[in-house]
Amino acid sequence: MSTLNARDLDFLRRPLHGFLSVAAGPTPPQPRPVWFEATAEGTIELFTDPASPKVERLRRDPRASLVVAAPATERERWVSVAGRTSVETGGAPELVERLAARYWDLNDPTRANDLAELRAGTWFRIVLHPEKVTRLDF
Repeated sequence: MSTLNARDLDFLRRPLHGFLSVAAGPTPPQPRPVWFEATAEGTIELFTDPASPKVERLRRDPRASLVVAAPATERERWVSVAGRTSVETGGAPELVERLAARYWDLNDPTRANDLAELRAGTWFRIVLHPEKVTRLDF
């Protein structure tokens, strides 16, 4: 088992998009861009709609990976986290709030409206428990 180190956590706390892939049996993974949060406990959390196909897939097979890369304007750097997930019903509204504040300027009326729409939704929290971490860090 490998874990996220301090440099990984610093990098993952930036407002970058991650690309989440879930195990899908014989179907090739379909990476999706996601907001995420690296926690002090060393897990990765994100939220999703309960009706999202990834929820059913993760319940069948909890394996997933997240890849996060630095923008093209920076030196090449990326972190890949793979492991098992859990789908949680609690804590998602708070995660939505934290991530919206991280990724959006909530003083912008359009983004404040977007957050109001997110607040009205129902969300699940996906927790990725790292089992393998790989990285490229110049």
